[in-house]
Amino acid sequence: MQVSVNIIKQGKHVLVAACDLNLLGKTLKLREIDFVVHKSFYGGTVISIEEAVSLIKQGTTVNIIGSAIVKAAVKEGLVHPQAVLDVSGVPHAQIVKSY
Repeated sequence: MQVSVNIIKQGKHVLVAACDLNLLGKTLKLREIDFVVHKSFYGGTVISIEEAVSLIKQGTTVNIIGSAIVKAAVKEGLVHPQAVLDVSGVPHAQIVKSY
């Protein structure tokens, strides 16, 4: 499985946005809200799950959506399973690190 990863750096802050590749550009529903997996936010380099996890570890803020990438982040201990949200049956998580 491949994921799309976008990295945005601002000073010492590193935002990592990653999604399962098959979700890029899709619109999901979260109650009455459209959750769009925007190419402008999540679109970037297409890489393996392992490479994405390595980049997630470097991020200060992380947004991830998709079964594969969220499962990998949980497995690595980067996301607590109870912190995962369900967006139309698709797992979504955020990580914010203090430093």
